[in-house]
Amino acid sequence: MRLRIIFTSSRPAGPPLHPLSPRSSAPSSLPSPSSLLLPWLKMAAQRKHLVKDFNHFITCYVCKGYLIKPTTVTECLHTFCKSCIVQHFEDSNDCPKCGIQVHETNPLEMLRLDNTLEEIIFKLVPGLREKEQQQEIEFWRKNKSKEHGEEEGPRQKRARMEDDDDDEEGGDQDYHRSDPQIAICLDCLRNNGQMGENIVKGLMKKFIRCSTRVTVGTIKKFLSLKLKLPSSYELDVLCNGEIMGKDHTMEFIYMTRWRLRGENAYPMVLEYRPRIDFG
Repeated sequence: MRLRIIFTSSRPAGPPLHPLSPRSSAPSSLPSPSSLLLPWLKMAAQRKHLVKDFNHFITCYVCKGYLIKPTTVTECLHTFCKSCIVQHFEDSNDCPKCGIQVHETNPLEMLRLDNTLEEIIFKLVPGLREKEQQQEIEFWRKNKSKEHGEEEGPRQKRARMEDDDDDEEGGDQDYHRSDPQIAICLDCLRNNGQMGENIVKGLMKKFIRCSTRVTVGTIKKFLSLKLKLPSSYELDVLCNGEIMGKDHTMEFIYMTRWRLRGENAYPMVLEYRPRIDFG
């Protein structure tokens, strides 16, 4: 006696399989790749922006050009070209955009380079990086090194600075950076009717920090340089109304003249005026 076995499908009755289902046996019902990509292409086209849409964020408020070496003021978070903001701080301590005082004495300490923003700008603006590099090369070509009498680019300058640093380390010439430091306020002492008052003016940045070994003679040279005085012009430097000798150091003046005022009298104030000839 023979048995006939008949196999039937065990899938329950229901709707047909999805065309993309791996169990589908109808290849003709698959959608084309272009029909699948079309919605994504439309979305990408809608999100397309022009560079000018971002100009407000990538241009310098001072020079109105694209930010080169973007530098941010940490006090107010405004960003400018490095050369623009450094040059601005030579004449003012305020932010050129919002007017806030960045620092009382040294606003350059409140600057931070933004390398991430620089890379974003170079990617947004085609050819900007190459143009800046070419201009830098041209600048160094025109400004040849006076010392060596040859062209000196950024790499050569960096190498020369490293060599100078090595020489300083070898010769132990740290320019007194390792000495104890002292803060000084240089005030212009004005007397009505005194000759030379129109020449000797107050410093815009009157607070300095220097080694305690600095002498009054060095302070006089510093003032003459900053005030652009003639080489024959002489100044008097006073502390507590007493004229200080040119060989007096800042440490000596502080210990013998200024410390008597108490611990709260800081920084030490030195006054300067045109030299008075009593002879």
